[in-house]
Amino acid sequence: MNLTCAIVDDEPLALDLLESYVNKTPFLTLKGKYSSAVQAMKELPDKQVDLLFLDIQMPELNGLEFSKMVDTHTRIVFSTAFEQYAIDGYKVNALDYLLKPISYVDFLQAANKAVQWFELLQQPKEEIESIFVKSDYKLVQIELKKILYIEGLKDYIKIYTEDQPKPILSLMSMKAMEELLPPNRFMRVHRSFIVQKDKIRIIDRGRIVFDKTYIPVSDSYKQPFQAFLDERS
Repeated sequence: MNLTCAIVDDEPLALDLLESYVNKTPFLTLKGKYSSAVQAMKELPDKQVDLLFLDIQMPELNGLEFSKMVDTHTRIVFSTAFEQYAIDGYKVNALDYLLKPISYVDFLQAANKAVQWFELLQQPKEEIESIFVKSDYKLVQIELKKILYIEGLKDYIKIYTEDQPKPILSLMSMKAMEELLPPNRFMRVHRSFIVQKDKIRIIDRGRIVFDKTYIPVSDSYKQPFQAFLDERS
């Protein structure tokens, strides 16, 4: 799969470096490079790019502000010299973030993640058998059949699986995770919980039980959850 991309960075050296990385990545095609978000705001809408490498700290209009104006089709990879911006990046549902100075290995990993994202979009969700999430600066593949439930916290999620004693932590939103998962297999039952339907074994007074964890079903999700139970009763 080939992806079109653009770069926005106010540092000339960083702009040139990312351009060189794009040029030696066979599945990326550069559609534009911009030294400010204001310039990109004027010209980018006509380009229809799949992937945007976007610096966060820029004058006039920063990357986080500009990202909210970008077409929803375009996936964003933020670049920053400060790790604390990573959490802000995930709040606006960025695909990934790169810490400066950016190595080609890290760049390529982010680009591959974008390819996987667009391939997943083309594939019917019912056929997906695994997903990739970023955990501790690594991409981790998780088989869907092993997931028990997912818990959402303030800025990250915990993925509980059958074969791991500890959950897998990932900086992403519950909304982004819910969009990745096939709805015929997974169900949101609470603002903070998604469960795999076939892994539900015990329901105790309206709560789903996984070992010593009791997951509540909130009022807004009770009707679809009851419909699911009725189908299986």
